Amino acid sequence: MSTDAIVLLKEDHKRIRRLFKEFQQAGENAIAKKGKIVEQILEELTVHTYLENEVMYPSVRKALPDLEDDVLESYEEHHVADVLCMELSTMKPDDERFDAKTTVLIESVTHHIEEEEQDWFPKVRQGLGRKELQSLGQTMVDMREKAPRKPSQPSAMKKVIDAVTA
Repeated sequence: MSTDAIVLLKEDHKRIRRLFKEFQQAGENAIAKKGKIVEQILEELTVHTYLENEVMYPSVRKALPDLEDDVLESYEEHHVADVLCMELSTMKPDDERFDAKTTVLIESVTHHIEEEEQDWFPKVRQGLGRKELQSLGQTMVDMREKAPRKPSQPSAMKKVIDAVTA
């Protein structure tokens, strides 16, 4: 198994895309099936974004300052996905907006994945090199087991909610 960080992230992307496709092909009346698929999507995305946010993005930001804007945009795209995941985790599959919210999550994450794979990953591979990517990948492998599995309120959103409920 490769420990190249980009290879590992692309493997995550494949699993996530497969789950997206399963959801989209489940059919309108497959409420229970869609609920289980969304649970899997939420877990995959929670682990994946955790590893990128904690390992990949800070390392790239430090080593490749020219990619600062890309990293910041990725953090924001993750924030949007985190909010949608958190909201979906509180919904039931038969809620009126469950399918719509899942569709928006799929569209947003698919856009993010395409940007990473087509634009960002090649720049990172060129800038960091094989040895550093393997080191980052090993760190991600080591952290994966202890990574959160369920969405939680993003810190900015939590602050807003705390302020409103105080």
